Amino acid sequence: MALDHEITRLLAELRSGERGALDGLFSLVYQELRARAGRQLRGTPPGQTLSTTVLVHEVYLKFADAAPLSVGDRRHFFALAARAMRQIVVDHGRMALAQKRGGGARAVTLDVPDVSHALDPAELVALDRALLELVELDERLARTVELRFFGGLSVEETAEVMDSSPRTVKRDWRKARAFLQRAISGGVVP
Repeated sequence: MALDHEITRLLAELRSGERGALDGLFSLVYQELRARAGRQLRGTPPGQTLSTTVLVHEVYLKFADAAPLSVGDRRHFFALAARAMRQIVVDHGRMALAQKRGGGARAVTLDVPDVSHALDPAELVALDRALLELVELDERLARTVELRFFGGLSVEETAEVMDSSPRTVKRDWRKARAFLQRAISGGVVP
């Protein structure tokens, strides 16, 4: 309870532009962000240069560059962190793909919501493109994917962040997975 109060206080300071608030906030939630980053990166290939620590630090830098942040509450903060992690992982995949100068993209399987398998750079880029297409069709479905797949949130955590029921999140997750699989394998996304 005291931790929640401290996070709320730091978020208010962050909104008002207090320079040290971001440092204090990251100190308090660092382990939770590392756990989420770890779920995101679980199963990555050996030699991967993007570690959980690097991913969390990149999120910090992204937030520091965007200061002052307009973060409503703890849920909103972690939703923003999930989006930032997605962007960083996809950008990292794009760079790796560019270094390889292409390669055949394989179908992406989104059966496991905790990202227990590794995606190669081509798969990450294809997934990101399909997700951008999904945003145009249904922003809520895209946000569900972002929170579950890239943020590593459970159904219950996603429901809390999105202010909906777990049943709705499960239904949205099924719809979004079906759309993304079709888009990636069916050529809807270039």
